[in-house]
Formats: sequence, C-alpha cells, structure tokens
Amino acid sequence: MTIAFWWHEEIRAIKVSLLSILRVSELIPGTAVQLRRSRSENRLSVKTATPCGYTTGSHHASIFRPAHLLFGDDGRPEISNRPAKSFWQLAKLTNMFGWLRSMRDALQFSYEVYAKCVTAIEWEQTRFGKLIMKHVVLAVVFTISMAACSPKAVNSSDAPTDGALNAVVDYSATGWMAKTLPEIVAALEAEEVTSEALVHGYLDRIAMIDQAGPTLQAVLALNPNALEEARASDAARKAGQPMGPLAGVPVLLKDNIESKEQIATTAGALALKGNVTGRDSPLVAGLRRSGAIILGKTNLSQWANFRSENSMSGWSALGGQVRNPHMLDRNPCGSSSGSAAATAASLAAASVGTETNGSIICPSTVNGIVGFKPTVGLVSQQYIVPISSSQDTAGPMTKTVTGAALMLNAMSTGDAKTDYVAGLDVGALSGKRIGVMRFAQGSNTNVKALFDRALTDLQDAGAELVEIDGFVPSTNDYQSKSYDLLKYEFKATLNAYLAEAAPGVTVRSLKELIAFNAAHADVELALFDQGILEASEMLGDLSTPAYLAAKADVQAATGVNGIDKMMADNSVDVLVSPSGPLAPRVDAINGDVWPDWAGAGYLAAVSGYPNLTVPMGEVKGLPVGLSLMAAKDQDANVLAMGYAYEQQSKKRVDPQYLSNAEARPEIAEAMKRRAD
Repeated sequence: MTIAFWWHEEIRAIKVSLLSILRVSELIPGTAVQLRRSRSENRLSVKTATPCGYTTGSHHASIFRPAHLLFGDDGRPEISNRPAKSFWQLAKLTNMFGWLRSMRDALQFSYEVYAKCVTAIEWEQTRFGKLIMKHVVLAVVFTISMAACSPKAVNSSDAPTDGALNAVVDYSATGWMAKTLPEIVAALEAEEVTSEALVHGYLDRIAMIDQAGPTLQAVLALNPNALEEARASDAARKAGQPMGPLAGVPVLLKDNIESKEQIATTAGALALKGNVTGRDSPLVAGLRRSGAIILGKTNLSQWANFRSENSMSGWSALGGQVRNPHMLDRNPCGSSSGSAAATAASLAAASVGTETNGSIICPSTVNGIVGFKPTVGLVSQQYIVPISSSQDTAGPMTKTVTGAALMLNAMSTGDAKTDYVAGLDVGALSGKRIGVMRFAQGSNTNVKALFDRALTDLQDAGAELVEIDGFVPSTNDYQSKSYDLLKYEFKATLNAYLAEAAPGVTVRSLKELIAFNAAHADVELALFDQGILEASEMLGDLSTPAYLAAKADVQAATGVNGIDKMMADNSVDVLVSPSGPLAPRVDAINGDVWPDWAGAGYLAAVSGYPNLTVPMGEVKGLPVGLSLMAAKDQDANVLAMGYAYEQQSKKRVDPQYLSNAEARPEIAEAMKRRAD
C-alpha cells in the first residue's frame, strides 16, 4: 500500500500527537515495510512487502486496520474505504481542527526520526519492528487526518454532503486482546498464546489508547517486572510444571491495593506518591498463587471518592481524569473508574476494584462490564487504603461472570469461600423466584425498557418474577447516619493506615493529610475541595456513642430489615434492579451531576451483602447493567444466577470510543438546525 499526500499552501497546521490517531494492529507474519520520502515530489510513501511480493493497492489497508485511512494510487484520500474529494472533506470527516504545527514540519519530523538510520527502512516481524512501525505509521497518518484547509481555500463543491464521519479511527481490541478471561485461560493452557505475548499486547495497547489516542488514563502505573514474570510463567508451563488456574494471565489492580512490586500504592494522591510498601495484600498474594501476572495499577477517584462532596468520579491528582471508553466525555463513575475502563477497553485480561458504596457496581455498569462486590470479609481488607472497616471490600471486574468467578477463587480467603467457578450453572435460574425492586428502577424510560427486557430474559431462563413496589429504611435519618458512619470509620482506619505507611510517606495522620493538601493546593485542590476529609477529622473515635448507634441502625435497616426482610417476606432467592443510571458527562465545573438514580446498590453496600452487575444492554452507546443481590454469604448463588442471566441475554457491548453523543449519526442529524 502507498500512502502519498501533497499539501496545499493554505494547510498550515496540525494537532501534534504521534500516538493519538491510529491503533495499529500487529503486522501480518512475513511482512516487511519500507518508508521513503521523496524530496522532489514532497511526499512520504509506505510500501508493504508480503510473502507474495510488493503491493501498493488499497486492498492491503488491513495492515493498518481498522482505520483504513490512506491515499489510493490515484492520489485521492480514502477513509474507511469511503472516498474524500478534498482535504476539506478529509478534515470534516475526521472532525479535528488542531492548529499546532505546520504539516511540513511534521513531515520533516517523521523523515528525520525514522530515515536517519537508513534511506529505506525495513523491519521484519519482530517486537521492535512492530513498535517502530506503529510510530512510523502514526507519524504519517496523524499528519493526514489532522490536516485542514483554510476556509477561504474551500470550494463549495468540496464540502461534504452526507454521511460525514465524526470518528475515523477504530480503537477496538482485536485478536487475543479482545478475548475474555476464560478464553485467555483456555488459550494459555492449550499453548495457543504465551503469557509474554499477552503482556506485550496489553502494554502496546496501553501505550496506544490509554496514554495516547483516546487517552483513557485508566492505568496509573506499570509493573516493570511484568515481562520477566510472564517469561518465567511460559518457561514453567513449557517445562511441564504444575500451573495455577490463572497462570500467565495479566491483571490490573486498583491503585489503593498494595503489591510487592516497586511501584507506589497511592490512592491517586500526591501525599502517597512514595508509598512503596514492598508487600502484597492477601488478595494479591492469592492471585499470584494462582499464577496471575500483576500488570500494573489503575487510576481511581482519589481517596476512593471520599474527599469532597463536589468531586469528579475518576479524577485523581496523580492520574488525571479517567475516560469512559464507550463515550469519552461521559462519566466513568467511581471510585474503581480505571479498573472498569481498563477492563472494558481490553487493557488487561481482568482487573480488581474496591467498593465501599457503589465503587465496583457503578463503574462496572457504566463501562459495560461484569463487576462483583462480595460479602464483606470474603476478601481480606488488609493492605488496602481504607475508608470503612464495616463496608470496604475488593472485588473482580471482568468481561464475563465466569471471569469474575475465576478471579474470586484466587482472591477470597474468608470462611465462606467455595469454588465459585464450579457453582456456575446455566440452569441456575430455573424454578427460582426473583424479587423485582420496582422502587429502584429509576425514571429513565430507556433504562426501564432494558430492565423489562432483562426481566423477560430471566423468565425465559425459568425464573418466576415477584414484584416489590416499595421500600423505606427502618431508621430515621438513614442518609445522614450512613454518611456519618463512613466519616467516623474513615478517620480511624486512615489514621491507622498512614501511621504504618511506607517510609517515603511524610503524612502520618488525616490531620497532616489535610495540611499537605492545603500546601499543595495547586495540584490537589485545583478542581474541588477536601470537605469530607475536614468533616471526618472533626469527629471522635469509634467508641463514640453516636457512631455506635449509627452503625447499628443503618446495618439493620439495610440488612435484617432490608435485604433479608424483602427476601423473606416475598419468598425470593435474589433481588434485581438496574445497576445504576446512564452516565452523565464529566463536569469539571460542577463535579458529578447524576440523573435520577436507578438501582439499590446501597442496600448491599451498607449491609455488607453480595451484589453483582451484569450488562443488560445500552442506550445510544451508553451501557447499563442488571444488579443481582442477596443475603450474606450467598455469593456463589448470586454468581450462578448472574451467569445464567448472562448466558440467556448476552448483552455486553464493546466500547466504541465515541468522542461524545453527537458522534452517533442519528444524534448528529437530530442536532442540526432546520429553521432555514
């Protein structure tokens, strides 16, 4: 294939980002690539050589799949195999107008960087070659796709007429990167893929779409030993050594979970930037015993979203704002934002999140994945930056329920632990009575329609539906009491954690943390305050009568008088509702602004009971899940019924990396002015 382009005198600038335009798939085995620049013709050309010979036709655009952004042999630009008649139309199709550097400078940059070594550069199918080739193609393609003509140079006949695309580049995962955790486990066992290849693939994908391109900012730190550990896993498998069920599988941890790698556990905060503890939390130790490779740490809502009432979900001082891969301007929810976005975007085979109240379930539903919040105590809280001793738990975040069960088998240590994978049964809903929490379905008509469809799927799987129209907490001032409970426990547990933090941490108490943030306000307080930290510091210890009373009241309201009572009164096996509302836009001015809430996840969160979200569809590109919750230690039953629903419905959708809602053609059309 030849990519050739010539510039118009009015084309002056392009947005500079070598890695922001194209996700390049792996080269076809046996393929070599040549990069040449012709000074006389002022053009760059990229020619592929396959085992069948040299070719320049656009039918080899699959080398640069999936963008198909190229110039054909006739010199006309093409995007996704659709011709563009001019640079103006090309610019309109790409919908990008960044005026930062001249095209000529960009071309010169590409030539100087890559043609210094040799006149014509060829790389065979090697990792080094693939990485270099990605940069070569990006240098060429971003120059094309970001170019735009000055309006005065536009001929009206050149303007796009219909079908203009808002996004050219498809960042969707392909090959092994697109597989689910169970599929990856099976492929490793069959030696169809190596752990090293998986780690390479995920690292490449992180570089291409997390650190550049859509810039998800879901991954906060990478394990420098991941490749070495992957090679060791491959060698052990080749030698016939016994392998754990997750042997060689790359996973990500939320960055409030300690691991022994020489990377800090920060909770996204500047104050914990030196928190390199060199120890594994028990859940990480369990993952290692199962053979998993810790790929790195994920970004999160700072301090697990317990810092300000005006916070932005998915923002941390160290990691910036996590982006929702389904629609980049939409809220990824939190606090396990990075874990959810990374899993949805195939940046690892699976991830681990944590929840105090909604922090696994909410980001999982809006990112379109499976998330499981276990019964509190099933997964150890040790060596996790805390909020609440009575509500905190870690849990798996994966693409499938089977993947969640595989992860939970490795992570869990509590007395109620069992084999969660063995308990999965496609017939688990047959004969079961399902409590339908209508009071928690929300007001959005599209979400309610999806919920009704999910209920039909449950019936088709053999379940009987029981309507539950209302619920009122059994204690007065439930909201204020449950909030005070968290503030009391946050002060106590964080003080204990900071007192024993790594030597590189200078703050040793909540009071010192507040002062640290104030001293670094330009970074820490740039977008919102630390009101929750300050309010927590003003409270007493855990022997305070007000705390003890609040804890007893809210746990009874959500447990014995909540989930337990609803299930007993209606003789049901599980309770269901939507997992949450549709994601709103990220708002750096007002903080999180959510629509009318859907779901009853607070009941499972405060009581400490299990809660599972499984994708139940999408509304105009935004996913939403079905929540299944039950009584304490009913984790295996919840997973089994969630699995049966998943197999019946199959509603998970892959991210589309849309810039906003207007990137959907039907919405863009509806937004047009028609008064004329």
